[in-house]
Amino acid sequence: MSEVDKLVRKNVRELIPYSSARDEYEGDMGIFLDANENPYGTMNRYPDPHHKKLRNAISRFKNVPQENIFLGNGSDEVIDLCFRIFCNPGTDKALIMTPTYGMYEVAAAVNDVEVVRVPLDETFNISIPSVIPLLHDERLKLVFICSPNNPTGNSMESNDIELIINSFKGIVLIDEAYIDFSLHPSLSQKIMRYPNLIVMQTFSKALGMAAARIGIAFASSEIIKYFYRVKSPYNISALNQEKAFLKLAERGTIANQVRTILQERERLIDRLNKIVSVEKVFPSDANFVLVRVKDADLIYSRLLERGVIVRNRNRIIRNCLRITVGAPEENSKLLNELEKIDL
Repeated sequence: MSEVDKLVRKNVRELIPYSSARDEYEGDMGIFLDANENPYGTMNRYPDPHHKKLRNAISRFKNVPQENIFLGNGSDEVIDLCFRIFCNPGTDKALIMTPTYGMYEVAAAVNDVEVVRVPLDETFNISIPSVIPLLHDERLKLVFICSPNNPTGNSMESNDIELIINSFKGIVLIDEAYIDFSLHPSLSQKIMRYPNLIVMQTFSKALGMAAARIGIAFASSEIIKYFYRVKSPYNISALNQEKAFLKLAERGTIANQVRTILQERERLIDRLNKIVSVEKVFPSDANFVLVRVKDADLIYSRLLERGVIVRNRNRIIRNCLRITVGAPEENSKLLNELEKIDL
């Protein structure tokens, strides 16, 4: 039994996956009378359950072998599958570093997995002295690290991340939803070195396809096989697979849009720092900025009245708003309205 097999729940190791018609015959030509599909129409056939065409395109785009790529119905499916594959309900634990993306806790609760919360330090970086001792708990099976982190915007130190991967016998998932806005390199290039590493990315941010719900997991081929064993048969529609495939051909457009977002991010930071109601703008490697203001609830309400919607994170980080970088005219509207608010 391999080291990865040992990390997987016994019932998942022994699972005989559902075999769809497209699993048994993978060709493109022929008279298809095997899947009880309607013979009429343009969307009458089931989509490719293995996403071969799209995975091949992602492989070229991200420089990761196709057999090391899994596609989920959004990154949230990848998160949920990690719990279902590696954690025994009612017994095992997962570790998160707060504040961070809220779906880790939601997915844990749905799967009846206990969450261990370790606060980030005062600079929103990993508190290594607090984390390392917890990694020896035999019931701890998953560690989630969001980098760049949501909602703080900063990237975690790569040395800290690799120390955790090397110190932990379980699975480490690095959520890189915002990696395209960061100067830090992706850890997707290190999945061959670390068999317990899963790196998650998405089509929702830099690729601008949030409506399509396509998440990506990069991992060892062994882990990828378990993802495809456990997922629902047709988890991504043919429409979304085709749209995502076409998007990957727009390298120049994607690069230009990311460049504009980064320029606008710097303009936002510069102007926000000059607004009286703003107390601090935190460094960001993402397509948003975290801003501490004098009264987050009041400013959020005042902006809402003016048709500008930001994210109020006051309950998570005192008096903080998370502001997504919009188009230039949207950012100007935000800044102008903020400057008008008199506290």
